[in-house]
Amino acid sequence: MFKDQFILALDQGTTSSRTLLVDPAGVIRGLAQKEFPQYYPESGWVEHDPEEIWSTQLETIQQVLREAGIGFDRIAAIGITNQRETTVVWDKKTGKPVYPAIVWQDKRTAAICEELKKKGLEQYVRENTGLVIDSYFSATKIRWILDHIGNGRRRAEAGDLLFGTIDTWLIWKLTGGQSHLTDHTNASRTMLFNLSTLKWDPFLLEQLSIPAAMMPGVKASSASYGIFQADDFQIPICGVAGDQQSALFGQACLEEGMAKNTYGTGCFMLMNTGNSKVLSGNGLITTLACSTGDTVQYALEGSVFVAGAALQWLRDGLKILASAAQSEYLALSVADSNEVFVVPAFAGLGAPYWDMYARGAIFGLTRDVTAAHLAKATLESLAYQTRDVLEAMTEDSGIRLKTLKVDGGAVVNNYLMQFQADILDVSVERPEVVETTAMGAAYLAGIYLGWWDTRMITAARKVEKVFVPVMKPDKRHQLYHKWQDAVNRTRGWAK
Repeated sequence: MFKDQFILALDQGTTSSRTLLVDPAGVIRGLAQKEFPQYYPESGWVEHDPEEIWSTQLETIQQVLREAGIGFDRIAAIGITNQRETTVVWDKKTGKPVYPAIVWQDKRTAAICEELKKKGLEQYVRENTGLVIDSYFSATKIRWILDHIGNGRRRAEAGDLLFGTIDTWLIWKLTGGQSHLTDHTNASRTMLFNLSTLKWDPFLLEQLSIPAAMMPGVKASSASYGIFQADDFQIPICGVAGDQQSALFGQACLEEGMAKNTYGTGCFMLMNTGNSKVLSGNGLITTLACSTGDTVQYALEGSVFVAGAALQWLRDGLKILASAAQSEYLALSVADSNEVFVVPAFAGLGAPYWDMYARGAIFGLTRDVTAAHLAKATLESLAYQTRDVLEAMTEDSGIRLKTLKVDGGAVVNNYLMQFQADILDVSVERPEVVETTAMGAAYLAGIYLGWWDTRMITAARKVEKVFVPVMKPDKRHQLYHKWQDAVNRTRGWAK
């Protein structure tokens, strides 16, 4: 009955907006992508224009339909996945943002975080939200915006200002201002959402002087979020999840102990911990996984702030790459990295260190170091950071992974994937369909429609290649020890 219909999966990322067209068999039938500008008004500040996010997302919807030669009449539903933590505040009456979106990488609120720590709130935040106090999350960004716009707090208390992460902003725009909603996964990234009550935490809202009136309603990831009126057709929005939880779902990590790593702008490893809210003792965070009904699942997460962004830096900043894909060719052109280590802590260090004051560095430079050595060392930094997270995850969960499922743009790089397997001493499994983030959103929408269930999602996943570790243990230990030494030398640099 739905064989001629499709789901639009909106994948709104940190550097681009994309839309995928997915058929009832779970096959991607079209993809459109459009990059948008990044703004760096001051050192450590990162901003987006919310209107540019919306316009590029809408353009990719129109483009993917145009190229596929179909109309909105054949779209059964929309699923949304998005960059998390990035914060938008807009005027409820005009629908216009009152300030640029403050991106998850932004460090301007470090002082607010220190203020919260001095109040002794770290344990409360950890036990109730699963997070650590860090400028990464949305809460301090909301506070900063309210502090820096005219009558911000008074307008928010009156219900005239609304807050949303990017999913909420897109839902608002798609529904013409009818729906102000988010899902469990995105809510759990704000540092304001209580994982036990599944509601906004009134104590934390008070501590940050954030009026509850500006917060969105919260739903399961597979639920009704309103209607997109396209031409004469009403298209339901019924799947929403933050990008990393969506990738966990898209990789069919639906049972306790399953884990995936996504290599995007940042690098994010998540392990499904089932119905257990595991609080980390090793610098990981506890978050909500995708919910498809009344019960919720939890996950442990390690967030690496700079992964693919380091390759963009080589391309756009240092201009030693013509494209990110060229990094594999350069890495393979030299025997080793010439004992060069790149620590890409451009936005501080995430898990398991949580150092807002760390900064990037290159160690081991000698006169014979070339662009190829830098490219190789930068690629290897992604794998080292992933091991940092996996070590913590193993300690917290008591589970020793045998296989790591991977996805994201950088997994097409065979050198990186082999080095990842080698430095972890764990097999790395690359799926045939690497668009697992967007597919997670499509699956969530499809489940709500009754197209699929979790068994079908698991059966549909196919593996393209498995990378098996071949590095000798002594070399693995030596390289990782040097990496840890390099990381320690970057700590606290900007403090």
